[in-house]
Amino acid sequence: MTVRVVLADDQSLVRSGLRVLMADHSDLEVVGEAATGAEAVQMVRDASPDVVVMDIRMPGMDGIEATRLITAGPAATRVLVLTTFDEDDHVYGALRAGASGFVVKDMALDDILAAIRVVAAGEALIAPGVTRRLIADFIGRSEAVPERSSRPVDGITEREREVLIPVGRGRSNTEIAEDLFITVATAKSNVSRLLTKLGARDRVQLVITAYEMGLVTLPR
Repeated sequence: MTVRVVLADDQSLVRSGLRVLMADHSDLEVVGEAATGAEAVQMVRDASPDVVVMDIRMPGMDGIEATRLITAGPAATRVLVLTTFDEDDHVYGALRAGASGFVVKDMALDDILAAIRVVAAGEALIAPGVTRRLIADFIGRSEAVPERSSRPVDGITEREREVLIPVGRGRSNTEIAEDLFITVATAKSNVSRLLTKLGARDRVQLVITAYEMGLVTLPR
């Protein structure tokens, strides 16, 4: 399967670098570029990409508002935020807006490509030192999520609850399978059912749900 990608960044050098790198990978195709958030939103409407690699700080409409509009629309496009982690506090707004993952601009380009594939596959990028830390900070902010509750998780099985806990800790399907002594396919099917039953868009929202329900405590 070819992953169709839109690159949204006001720096043409960043877009060019990613485009050149992706040209060497047959499973990735750049179907458009945008220098502003408004252009990114329009590009999604025109090209229906699988993933938008979205910068946050762009002139006019920023990446947060663009992410909100894209994820609220009818398209199944997912957003991978491209940011400077230590500096860009607005990334928390992007998480609330529906972003499925985060990469930082000083990451290896191959890691960015891997992140695009992860997000396109319907998972969230929860990588040590980047998104896991980001989510830990995000859910610790009182204005970001409601107060934690230890209420029971209604409507899910005991096995699904067991799977939700490591998901909330940022574990991958493979790691969950190893933790619970189940197959990767079983882990994946349980995660899929959790997404449906809890009305979560992706694994990022499952992480937040697990925290809100008192199932996990993430490191700060």
